[in-house]
This record gives sequence, C-alpha cells and structure tokens, in this order.
Amino acid sequence: MTDQPTAQTTLVYVVDDDAGMLESTQWLLESVGLAVEAYSDGRKFLDSMTAQSNGCVVLDIRMPGLGGLNVQEELQKRGLALPIIFVSGHADVPIVVRAFKSGAFDFIEKPFNEQLLLDSVQQALQERQQTSHQQQDSSQTAALLDTLTRRERDVFLPLAKGYTSREIAEQLGVGVKTIDLYRARVMKRLGADRLPDVTGIALAAGLVDALDLRNKR
Repeated sequence: MTDQPTAQTTLVYVVDDDAGMLESTQWLLESVGLAVEAYSDGRKFLDSMTAQSNGCVVLDIRMPGLGGLNVQEELQKRGLALPIIFVSGHADVPIVVRAFKSGAFDFIEKPFNEQLLLDSVQQALQERQQTSHQQQDSSQTAALLDTLTRRERDVFLPLAKGYTSREIAEQLGVGVKTIDLYRARVMKRLGADRLPDVTGIALAAGLVDALDLRNKR
C-alpha cells in the first residue's frame, strides 16, 4: 500500500485476489513512477472510494465474493467515473462484451505484456484528466452565469448569439443605451474582453447551439 494520498492525488487502483499478481502489478506500475493502491478484495476497494477518488482501476474480472463486473456496477451507481482496465485469465467473449458495454476502458488477458498494460494505464489516466478538466470548466462556467441578474441574462443570450445592441433593444423594448449598459455589465461579470468570449461561454454552458448563432455581415 502507498502512503495516505491527498484528495488530488492521481492513483492507479489495482484490485486482484491473486497475491502474486497483485504484488507484481503494483511493482510494475510503481517502477515507472505511478502512485498505486493495491487491494485483494473488491469490497475493501469500494469501501475506500470517495467522491474525490481520482485515477484509474486495474481490476481482475474474477474474484471470490464481489467480482470485477460487480465492482464496476457499484462504481457506476456511486457516480465514480474512473476508467477501468479489466485483466483476466478467463476472457470468454460474453464477459468481455458485457464489460465493454458497461464502459470498460480496456480488457487485457493474463498473463499480460507489461508494456501493453503500462500503455493502457497511461491512456486511461490521460482520459480521466481530460474528463476532470472538462467537468471543472463546466462548473466554473455555471458559477459565472449564476452571477448574472435576470435582466443581464436576458441581454446575455441574444448577445452571445450575435445580435447587436439595437436588435436586442427592440426585442426587449428598451433603449439602446440601456442595452449598452447591460452589455458592459455582462462582459465585466463574465470576465469577457471580446464578444466571441461571450459566445464561447454560452456554447460551453449549452445555452446556445452553434447552428443558432446569428451570421454577422
């Protein structure tokens, strides 16, 4: 086992009831500088998981008690989207198909090629990092939009679509100077220097469709 990780530590969780395989897999991953937590039991692994758990899982498909597919199902129920690399010495087709249909990242047969496993783990960690960044960006965008007042939001959406101040003023039945004032406030609240930045925020939040943007001549 490794030292107690912080909430932000990226780990490779190895779960395998075969003590020899568990130890050798942990050694292999740690030999290339990866942080590893090893478990010989699926239930103990699940008990250690929290909402902050980050990384990927190298998971034996067949274990006494709670098998790999059951562990995968439980992780999904908890909303823990960790990439799972299944390893098994009994990779029959129905099991492989079920694992991939349930979102497995990879499936590697034992005894496995060491480089094959290392490559798969690195790819899984990269995918997890990209997903985390996307989720973080979405949260930050939502937090920014929550700072807008109702009237500022009324101006924000058509502004993001490419409408001019005069067009927005006509839509809302107010003066152009009023819209210019709200436009400046919206851009300041969102930290936007240019109108394309406003459009980008709206697209990232899913509030406008790229096909719905007004063409500027």
